[in-house]
Amino acid sequence: MNTAAMLNSIVYTQTLQGLFMLKDWPSQERPREKLMRFGAQSLSDAELLAIFLRTGVQGCNVVDLSRQLLSNFGSLAALFSAEHDDFCQHRGLGSAKFVQLKACLEMSKRYLTEQLQQGDALLSSEHTKAFLISELRHETREIFCVLWLNNQHQVINFERLFYGTIDAATVHPRIVVEQALTHHAAAVIIAHNHPSGVAEASIADQQITQRLKQALQLVDIRLLDHLIVAGHQCYSLAEHGVL
Repeated sequence: MNTAAMLNSIVYTQTLQGLFMLKDWPSQERPREKLMRFGAQSLSDAELLAIFLRTGVQGCNVVDLSRQLLSNFGSLAALFSAEHDDFCQHRGLGSAKFVQLKACLEMSKRYLTEQLQQGDALLSSEHTKAFLISELRHETREIFCVLWLNNQHQVINFERLFYGTIDAATVHPRIVVEQALTHHAAAVIIAHNHPSGVAEASIADQQITQRLKQALQLVDIRLLDHLIVAGHQCYSLAEHGVL
């Protein structure tokens, strides 16, 4: 076989592998079938991304492509937050996938918002954490937010109150109390993000929590929790005994 024929054979073989290797996997290992059988939580980041991408590229099935993309970007969060030009530079991606991804992310945020507004969502702390993670994990500066609640702990409103720098946001208890009264809130959950990615409460975080708790108590409003978002993690001061 001459060199040209050998090269054609290699390319043909790689193309077949890229197109059919995933189809030849056991059904319980294919991402879509695995999701249907065991639920979305059973899938890895690469498998979830593979379902979104749907198809691979020449010589590379969709799961391997997803692994490559996660390796190139560094994480699923970095891929999700990538700007259009950077996103489209990667193999297997383009403007159509960028638009689809942004639409999926926005639908997820709206779904979580609706869950919070349906009355009983705050009976589950996981719903609250998921909502706040979706709102704050991609922010590059600290933002202080409040969930205003009625006396049944139903959500009245979600509000971003204070904006800061990459490592700090100044919080004014007087403004928090004024806004709580404006919303006729009976209870509040406060939250802010740590762009550094460290999901822990600093001494300053603990101090402002106590100051806000005391200020709100003066007008008979309960501070239920202070949550700190860092990437995909959410730290609860109430769960750690600070409140």
